[in-house]
Amino acid sequence: MKIQKKANKNSIFKKFFIKICRMLNYEIIDQSNFYLPVTNQEINDDLSVIGKKSLTIPMGKIEITRPVKSLTIILRTCASVNMLTQSKKRLFDKEKSEYTLRSLGSIINSLNFAKNLFKNIDLEMIVVDHNSEKDLIEKIKSIIGSQFFKSRLIHLDVNSFKKNINPINEKNEKVSFNQMSNMSNIYQSLLLAKECDDLIYFVEDDYIHSIQAIKEMLLTYEKLSSMLKQELILCPTDYPYLYSKIDNSKIFLGDKSHWRSIKETLCTFLMSKETVIKYWEELTSTCKFEHYPFEKPFHNIYEKEYCLSPIPSLAIHLTNINSVFGISPNVDWKKAWDESELK
Repeated sequence: MKIQKKANKNSIFKKFFIKICRMLNYEIIDQSNFYLPVTNQEINDDLSVIGKKSLTIPMGKIEITRPVKSLTIILRTCASVNMLTQSKKRLFDKEKSEYTLRSLGSIINSLNFAKNLFKNIDLEMIVVDHNSEKDLIEKIKSIIGSQFFKSRLIHLDVNSFKKNINPINEKNEKVSFNQMSNMSNIYQSLLLAKECDDLIYFVEDDYIHSIQAIKEMLLTYEKLSSMLKQELILCPTDYPYLYSKIDNSKIFLGDKSHWRSIKETLCTFLMSKETVIKYWEELTSTCKFEHYPFEKPFHNIYEKEYCLSPIPSLAIHLTNINSVFGISPNVDWKKAWDESELK
């Protein structure tokens, strides 16, 4: 009987203590069963709240001072060109249209996984296409038009941008038409970005995303930009070439992944409208002159701003298997491919 009374007293005290913690906005953890009684969650649940707090065990809570207001995804597509600068075949040896559709499908799957985040965040997807076949265009329109977010497809007019492109590149060679198309598409995407409200995810049509990719990028952006008190650039891919030389990196703890500072990316990354405007001349210079490497102006920006990529990768670049710009290390890329079809 005494044991029962003692248990009841402990139970009453525990309930009272939990109520006090809720009132004071404190969190406690029952380490015997990894339960968080204040929020009624398990330790492996999603503990962060978009726009309010980032919570990582055992690091504690970070108040979000830089909430994400909107996300615009600008997907650049061109199914008529297999690979821009190579004649090699891609991993899985499929038609380019298959990579375009799987890239789109993986992004939509990731957006659906993060759907609860967009109750207070505006979301739009813009597809900027050049020269894909009509059947594929109609399929893309049908896919994006049936989702929970706003969307539109824009047909790229290369001729309206060609006059701004130097026909001779940094290697003193003639710029190919396919490269001019690529440069024009980037320019069109940047112009669209200036009309956006907050974050823009510039992405090419040969990246397969994990289901967690979008959620991790948004929650990590809020967390780290709040901690660092500055805007960031996030690249979702852990490229093989990043391991080809020894560079110093700073390691950050995102929402569920580790992120490291990098000095190089390709043309897929997330940044804010504020950063786009701040570095407008550098960004648009890639659309006027073919540098070597092509992304050199981006790399110059990363000398001044934090550019971070995740370990392990949140997206894989489906180029040739032997390419240093291709599949990320320590990732089950076959599983990622199989799961990239639209659910």
